Amino acid sequence: MDLKLDGKTALITGASMGIGEHIAETLAAEGVHLHITARSEDKLQALKVRISKTSNVSVTLHPLDLTSEAASEHLAKTIGNIDILVNNAGAIPSGDLWDVDEVAWRKGFDLKVFGYINMCRQFYSKMKESGGGVIINIIGNGGEVLDRDYIAGASGNISLMGFTRALGGFALDDNMRVVGINPGPVNTDRIFNMLKKWAEKDLGDGERYEELAAGYPLGRPAHCREISDLVAFLASYRAGYITGTVFTVDGGISARTSIV
Repeated sequence: MDLKLDGKTALITGASMGIGEHIAETLAAEGVHLHITARSEDKLQALKVRISKTSNVSVTLHPLDLTSEAASEHLAKTIGNIDILVNNAGAIPSGDLWDVDEVAWRKGFDLKVFGYINMCRQFYSKMKESGGGVIINIIGNGGEVLDRDYIAGASGNISLMGFTRALGGFALDDNMRVVGINPGPVNTDRIFNMLKKWAEKDLGDGERYEELAAGYPLGRPAHCREISDLVAFLASYRAGYITGTVFTVDGGISARTSIV
């Protein structure tokens, strides 16, 4: 399937590891020029080297802490026109209401929730003025499962789901599209760190985390490619009538409800 993304330009936040780096590699393979940002310059540089070996695209690094004041405004002024914005930076801590104190809760929201909002505020108008584009928010199925042991993430993710739908609802009037993706557990270091934390709390031994992972659909988390391929499709003209929608990729976890 030809997505006709060759020659497009994308900005990806949180691109130094996990889902973000896989999104960068997938879009680069489709011929998309990249601007990638994260706090770790070393990891961004390593990603650029890997991409340069397999794809003939430009990769521009923007090592930056998106929680810093005016970070999104700086990026908007520094970067020229883009066609695709992928908001991916940020991880809200797991734990129940008493595990996550106010400082940690606010820090998680500053990077992910307000970070996404600020990036959209800067780049939506910029992209609209240059002819249009696509914004893809990587959110998380915690906004649908609503687990008390991920209460800060549930609150933040459901907020971003509403934000994505509200911003995307009339976006086609501006030749824009705004969509979201809710990954469930994905095969990254973060999910295994969370599993170890839960195994320590619930099973008394963090090394028993594989017992928890075995309960996932197919007995595994999602592969990163199962997320990044969807990003590429949603960024393409083939998804041209899709906006204001959030797609869940969690193997059916959030749909496992029952009538009591």
